[in-house]
Amino acid sequence: MALDLDTANNVLSGLRPFPVAITTVDGGFANGLMSLSAGAASIIPEAPRATISLTKYNKTHDMVLHSGIFVMHLLTAEEEHLDDSLHILRTLGGSSGRDGDKIGKLRTRTGVTGAPVLLDAHSYVEARVTASLDVQESTIFVGDVLAAETLHGGERLRIGPAWKRLPEEWIEQYEANHVPQLESARSHRFGASRPQAD
Repeated sequence: MALDLDTANNVLSGLRPFPVAITTVDGGFANGLMSLSAGAASIIPEAPRATISLTKYNKTHDMVLHSGIFVMHLLTAEEEHLDDSLHILRTLGGSSGRDGDKIGKLRTRTGVTGAPVLLDAHSYVEARVTASLDVQESTIFVGDVLAAETLHGGERLRIGPAWKRLPEEWIEQYEANHVPQLESARSHRFGASRPQAD
């Protein structure tokens, strides 16, 4: 039976409703990105863990791999703070940390791990990496949660409503920037033996 890619991707995308802002610091340089691949990684309430998956194309990936720390932020959907959420999304999701300082454009404070905490986020957890799994195009990091805080109450921002509020020109630039990341992921996964589309 042939794989129905549309169905598979539709099912899997339904598991990633919340965009999360990931920040870290390594060698005195702070950086971050937006991800849709994050979640809880423990069922033990007194010992929470967080998981993130970062593609190897991103500078933040290398920084987390080296420093072993990350902060995972959820964004707020509340109208009074929605512009701040979209500013975080555009700033961290719109360019590479290799092109310059992104964190300096955001309101932050230093967390217990030394990584920046985004003050306009809904909430966050800080984590120290306890394990990682190399899955070719990306690395899955699992970290023990060291600190957590809710900064702004209310609903958490979902990717669907967020995307509808982003400027069309930003989306076009994001999609253009995403092409080399996708090619890098394919190269890591398939090498020269890339499968052909039906």
